Formats: sequence, structure tokens, C-alpha cells
Amino acid sequence: MNFKTVQEAFNHYRNSSLEAIEKRAAEIRELVNTDDTADVDSLNIELDGMNQAKANMIERRSGQGSLDPLLSSLSSMNFDSRASQESVTGDVFDSPEYRSAFFKTLVGQELTQPESAAYTRAGEIVVAERRADAFANSSNTAAILPTRTLNEILSKTRTRGGLLSVCRRFNIPAKLAIPVATPSANAEWHTEGAEVKSTKPSIVNVMFDGYEILKIFSISAKVRRMSIQAFEQYLIDELTACVMGTIENSLVHGTGKNQGSGLETIEWNNTNSITYTDNVTYANIVAALAMLKAGYSAGASWAMNNATLYSQVYSITDTNKRPIFIADPKQEQIGHLLSRPVVVDDNIDDNVLYLGDFQFLGYNLVEAPLIEVSRESSFNRGLIDYRALATADTKPIIEEAFVKLTPGTGS
Repeated sequence: MNFKTVQEAFNHYRNSSLEAIEKRAAEIRELVNTDDTADVDSLNIELDGMNQAKANMIERRSGQGSLDPLLSSLSSMNFDSRASQESVTGDVFDSPEYRSAFFKTLVGQELTQPESAAYTRAGEIVVAERRADAFANSSNTAAILPTRTLNEILSKTRTRGGLLSVCRRFNIPAKLAIPVATPSANAEWHTEGAEVKSTKPSIVNVMFDGYEILKIFSISAKVRRMSIQAFEQYLIDELTACVMGTIENSLVHGTGKNQGSGLETIEWNNTNSITYTDNVTYANIVAALAMLKAGYSAGASWAMNNATLYSQVYSITDTNKRPIFIADPKQEQIGHLLSRPVVVDDNIDDNVLYLGDFQFLGYNLVEAPLIEVSRESSFNRGLIDYRALATADTKPIIEEAFVKLTPGTGS
């Protein structure tokens, strides 16, 4: 059963027998204790409805003598610790109570009862014991970033520009296999009545794995006196720089060995790359556009670092001495190179240019940063240590969607 509201669950159980309610309560306890994929929000709603139905039944029977043994037993039964603590409906990670509790816990401030209930419920959902190691102990805390904070980190990352702002993003909490169809042959003219042979589309599965990204940073114990808003902004800046910065670098340089794969893992040869001497020329740019396979050109962009843009590309002119790079006067974009948008990413090596449809380069944030705090590990220095642990992967989804220009001895 999947109830959307407590009222809906109450209406379902209001005329049920006590035996049926007790049986279902036992089933829910078993689900919560054994099934990591159980829909906890839905089960909490159902438990609330059952509790209300039970209370309604008790009220109706009041004044009719002592309750029967089953009712007495049920009235004293604790269906689930979460039911008594429940004060937040819906996504607990997106609730103001959890967000406030999350940051108060990190800085060592006292929680209110609703904040404590939300934090406890979230911890049970996360099943923090799967991350237990030598770092964790009874005085440490571990929690998933609040949804709003994570969204601000992702939003800030995209406003920084770079490949993260144009590549494909997934947020699937598991290994992810993406079926990808490459551009195929056109349909054919058909002669009426003639047999048409079927063709299979060219589809491959691209697998995103999960690799851990770890960052430990320490700040003074006087963080306790920071406001929640100031500490949240500090954490957003820190995680954007370290965790998302690692993903950003992996989109280019990831080796695929215990980490994500990047553009450099593509097998570059004379069919998909151009080697130029000294400086990029107009002819090199045109040749790269001609080399990009049909089907990817419409959504293609150029990617390079800031130094390459201004030292190599900015001054290139066509055969009529007109500049081929046009800066965006509205500054909504960097500009255009022969009508294709330019993306600046300083993770790209100097004098290297990529051309391609970057929707075929992606990353999956398998698990949002899990934040753990230790007040013991740097006790003798008066510091508090924070550990951010995320799980992610990066990968070129279709390698033929990209062309590379690189300096060398060729032309």
C-alpha cells in the first residue's frame, strides 16, 4: 500500500480490526529493519494513519468498560520509533528542520525537538552504519547534505562555467547504465508493396560506476560562534571548490582507474584529431569542423582554457581578415568561434582545443557529499576536522562526438 496522506491511511484503517492493524504494524517494523529500499516516507504516513485509527477506536470504546487485552496491548505498543518522532512530512532532507539540525550539529549547537526528530529520521534513512570505520565513533556525526544546500552547490558550480555547465548531469543513487543510440542511416524511399528489411539501431550501454571523492578540511573550534548562515556559505564554497572541482577535472583528465574517465581517455588519432604547428590557424579550425561527424555538429561547442582563448584563438582571422572569434556583447556566453559557442575550462591543458557536443560527456553524482565531523582528531591543536565523502563518476558517453586540436610537429 502506498498512501499519499495520513487522512487517506486513516480512512483505510478506521474500520479495520485490531488484529489487522497489529499485523500490518509488525510487517512495517520488519520492512524498516530489513529492507534498505523501503519507502520510509510512505510507511511513516501509513503508521500515522494507523495510530489515528487506533486512537479513534479507543475513543469510541471509552465508557464501555475495560478495554479488551488486545486493545490494551496495542494502545501501549510503540509501532516504530520514527512514528513518535515524526514531525516532518515529505522529503526530510529538503525540510527546514533537517537543514537547521544539520548545520547546528556540525558546529556543536543544541537542537530543538523538531530538529532532533528530523535529524534522527534522516540518519535512519541514510543507514549510516554502512559507512562506519575507524574515523567514526559515538561522538562523531555523519549526515547527507540538505537538498537545498546541495542544489546551491550544483547551481554555483554551473555559474562558474567550464565543462560542468554544458555536460550532461545525472543524480542517480546507483551504478547507471545509459543506452545510447548513435546517429544512424536515413530512411529509404519505399516502393508500394515491396518488402522492407528491418535494421537494428546502433545502441550501446555506457556504464557509470561509483568512485569515492574524499576531502578533509579543518577549521578553528571558534566555528561554534559562527552563524548557521555563515557556516553554510563556508561549506558551500569549500565543497564547490574541492568535490565539484575534482569532478570538473575528471571530465578532462580522468584516467578511468579508480576514478572517472575524461576526454583524454578517448583514443585520439588522425580520424578525430588535428595536430598543428606553433599557432592554431583558420584552416585548422575549419578542418576540425569538417572532421566532426554528422549528427553532432548542431549542438557542438568549443572548449579550451582561458590562456588558449586569448593567446591562440582571439586573433585568428579568416581569408578576408575578419576575426572568427566573436565575443558575446551581452556577456551571457564567452563568445562564438565560427558560430559555435566557446566554453572556457582551465582544467584543459594549454593550447589544446576540443570541439564536440558536450551533452555526450557526463557525470553521475551517485551519492551527494556525506559530511562527518570529528572533534577528537585535532584536539591538541584546537581544530575541528570535517570530512566530505562523495561518490561519483565521469565518462565520455559517445567518443565519436568529439574532435581535438593539439600542438605538435604535424600540420
